[in-house]
Amino acid sequence: MRALTLGVVVFCSLSAWNAKAQENQQQAPAKPIFTLKEVMIPVRDGVHLQTVILTPVDQQGPLPILFRRTPYGVPEKAPEQMPSSWKELAKDGYIFVIQNLRGRFKSEGVFNLSSWVDLKDPKATNEATDAYDSIEWLVKNVPNNNGKVGMYGVSYDGLTTGLTLLHPHPALKAISEQASPVDQWMNDDDHRYGALRESYNFEYAVMEQSDKNENKHFDFDIYDTYEWYLNVGPVANLDAKYLHGSIPYWNSNIEHPDYDEFWKKEAWVRQLHASTVPNLNVAGFWDQEDPWGPWQIFRHAAENDPEHTDFIVAGPWFHGEWQWPKADSIGIIPFGGHDTAQEFREQIEAPFFRYYLHGDGEKPAWQASTFQSGSNTWHTYPVWPPKEAKLTKLYLHADGTLSLTAPEAAAKGKQYREYVSDPANPVPYRERPVSPTYPGGDWRTWEVADQRFVDQRLDVLSFVSAPLDHDVTVTGPLAANLIASTSGSDSDFVVKLIDVYPQNAQKNAWDDSGPKPGQYAQSLNGYELPIAMEVRRGRYLESFEKAHALIPNKPTGWKIPLRDHDHVFLKGHRIMVQVQSTWFPIIDRNPQKFVPSIYKATASDFVAATQRVYCSAGMPSYVLLPVMP
Repeated sequence: MRALTLGVVVFCSLSAWNAKAQENQQQAPAKPIFTLKEVMIPVRDGVHLQTVILTPVDQQGPLPILFRRTPYGVPEKAPEQMPSSWKELAKDGYIFVIQNLRGRFKSEGVFNLSSWVDLKDPKATNEATDAYDSIEWLVKNVPNNNGKVGMYGVSYDGLTTGLTLLHPHPALKAISEQASPVDQWMNDDDHRYGALRESYNFEYAVMEQSDKNENKHFDFDIYDTYEWYLNVGPVANLDAKYLHGSIPYWNSNIEHPDYDEFWKKEAWVRQLHASTVPNLNVAGFWDQEDPWGPWQIFRHAAENDPEHTDFIVAGPWFHGEWQWPKADSIGIIPFGGHDTAQEFREQIEAPFFRYYLHGDGEKPAWQASTFQSGSNTWHTYPVWPPKEAKLTKLYLHADGTLSLTAPEAAAKGKQYREYVSDPANPVPYRERPVSPTYPGGDWRTWEVADQRFVDQRLDVLSFVSAPLDHDVTVTGPLAANLIASTSGSDSDFVVKLIDVYPQNAQKNAWDDSGPKPGQYAQSLNGYELPIAMEVRRGRYLESFEKAHALIPNKPTGWKIPLRDHDHVFLKGHRIMVQVQSTWFPIIDRNPQKFVPSIYKATASDFVAATQRVYCSAGMPSYVLLPVMP
């Protein structure tokens, strides 16, 4: 949800363009394009919210308002050049309004870092009521507006946009929530089905709640955060050694390990059952923070959508990449000459708001639009997932292969593969050294990183298909179904679905030096591109609300959702599945011995365990793919 580098992409862009404009002032004075006015908007409980209004200097008549609410800060002066993420929108004409959330920077009140909306309490204040009251003030007090308001934003700004669906103001005519979280325990930023996203959760909570007036980065004393978190030991030590109870949101995470009422209230999407405002949901297939939320909003709003105003757009993007100045690749994976950011904004986002806020153009004729990876082509679908996609099982075999053929009942020898998972030596989630999450760095693109860096680890199983003799297109939700056991009484299993590029002796035309030792990303030869990756925590297989111990060495079904995708495995490529039990420090270490709360585990609770993945006719493990004809 909350990557500062992306959640405030517009704000940071404004600062960058202002700096560039100042450098060029000696050459030619910049002509103002907006006038900026800062106001303090009152909301129902008397709190005032710092708000900046940017009005086009060449405004000719009434214009709609595009409103964004953020915890990351508002611009202090008007941009002297048009931000790239606004260019396509600005051609149609908008009054841009940016507001700091309560308790951030000059906005009054307390920042609770919460998405709880109490629809039953008319006196409650929350992000939905703050948005409602602010829109009421804007349409009455901003000169020369046409009475129509739109909202949009990425990450936390996407969350504050999406929350308006629960309590929309009559003047709110269209929104575009982009990469909004919806359920912080089930998925998105803070957890994956109850498994704590340790490094991200810790570093973000510090960034947003340690200082009201800035976005503060935790000061690591070494660069490799893998080593740092391992040295810290159990999760409980983070507060004991560094926070000392000072970060309320981190405290809440530790106090609520299970899916209890606290987390269910935070899961605001549980209250959404209709498309209350036309909404353009936007998701990235390689969003390293909030890949799940937009799909859940899309599906919940679709429960009652008689006017067909609920749309989803998805592409091969990291968190918010579609709002970057350019998006013609992710990492070193090219998009076939497409600038997908410009294409999205020009062909989808701008026409959407133009139709609903200006009354020009046409309503989208599709329900879903994707930029399909592999083929590098745009597609539209009347319904999502496409009805023609056929669910197909790709089986894991004990000899390390993958195929569409199920294991044979008469097969001899061991019908499983096994490894030892040791919490003292966890599998890193990206190649070491692992830089801090903030600011920036290689955090943005880790989900497309070449997985060869773990290929030779004894605690990672790889299953690989033969080279494909034709293109295989998967469109829709993916899932893994493992039959697995552990010698411990708790465990995690991580499944990664990977597209393996062919290897040849030729160097890439764009890289004369070829791959270097330890730098697989220099070449696409043999590149192992993750398509989908997810973790399940054993203690929550039976119930999310109450943790249960696993029975040691008992084969158990592990259903692992792998989210929605649209990807082509090209002819000549191979499909790989990797299975492991640690993914550190993005996921906290499971002690592998059941304890009431992992967050209160001690060092002595962490034990090595033998993990088995079964591949027999009676106990098959497979990945479920929605294969297009």
